[in-house]
Amino acid sequence: MSSGRSVDDKISEELKSLSLRGPAGGSGRGGGILLEEEDEAIRFANVRKKDFKLWERVKGRMINILDGLELHTSVFSAAEQRRIVDCVYDFQEKGRKGKLRERTYLEPRKWMRGKGRVTIQFGCCYNYALDRNGNPPGIIRDEVVDPIPPLLKQMIKRMVAWHVLPPSCIPNSCIVNIYDKDVCISPHIDHHDFVRPFCTVSFLSECNIVFGTQFKTNGPGDFSGSATIPLSLGSVLVLNGNSADVAKHSVPIVPTRRISITFRKMDDSKIPYDFIPDPDLQNLRSLSLRGQNHPNILPLQQDQQDEPPKNAQHSQKVQQAQKAQQAQKVLQSLALQRPMQLSEDDFLPLSSNTTVQFHRK
Repeated sequence: MSSGRSVDDKISEELKSLSLRGPAGGSGRGGGILLEEEDEAIRFANVRKKDFKLWERVKGRMINILDGLELHTSVFSAAEQRRIVDCVYDFQEKGRKGKLRERTYLEPRKWMRGKGRVTIQFGCCYNYALDRNGNPPGIIRDEVVDPIPPLLKQMIKRMVAWHVLPPSCIPNSCIVNIYDKDVCISPHIDHHDFVRPFCTVSFLSECNIVFGTQFKTNGPGDFSGSATIPLSLGSVLVLNGNSADVAKHSVPIVPTRRISITFRKMDDSKIPYDFIPDPDLQNLRSLSLRGQNHPNILPLQQDQQDEPPKNAQHSQKVQQAQKAQQAQKVLQSLALQRPMQLSEDDFLPLSSNTTVQFHRK
């Protein structure tokens, strides 16, 4: 065993260096890992979701083509985003050195504006177009790629626990996309070899995703549709219903480097022949702030009132005390689902222009 610093020590130092509060923090605890865990519980209680509406005529009737689309913000902190991006770069380096399985890593030649998106596939090999072996677009069932790495599995656990994804649709595959400047993804509907819902998480730079039933091509890699939605850093966009199956989506050419990770569950009839379900992703469940599934978590009370309390000052103190207790209880319930951390296991050798209406919840 090495006598150097432990992984926990390295994580603690990174969290201190990346904390927006600075080394002193806000609670007098020194800005270490405990402060981050408290922040984790508070963020869990304050994740926000946006729903979208955009009515278009489809097959003779008006429908909301964005029905089922959700944007969840504040899911991944700045420190967590940094760790995930570093991990992606490590995967890219391994792919370039041939240390990933052959179909896991793909870095096509950037032969024109819009082209050249790097992809890293885990869980299954998805074929984007008819390949030289005659395989049509879709999952290639007799092709093996690397399994989902530990850090990305922790992302899945976070999204299921925080009600971003339902426990009934736990992803068992993912694609990492690395966009350099002027790279895009053209309008498309995700293949039905993957069930709904699925989601994509954004890193490195903000960008727009465009939705519509019809698109206009303004130039190489530059597309416009009916709705343009900005994706903030660390946000999770969930596609389901009409937003996944009626509207196409596209990411036009990006002005600077961007990374996204798309998580999807394979249709049972399309799972690769040699696929082995990951025990770490079985029987996941969502946490409940109301104590429905976790009796140790305090139910929400003051925040659920429809009218302002008569004694506002007293009520504010009560709410603050309840939120502090709630955060502590959430921490206890999350004892087995600690915030994402890097470990040596994460680095094992491995063989998608009008204003859109939204509702904030």
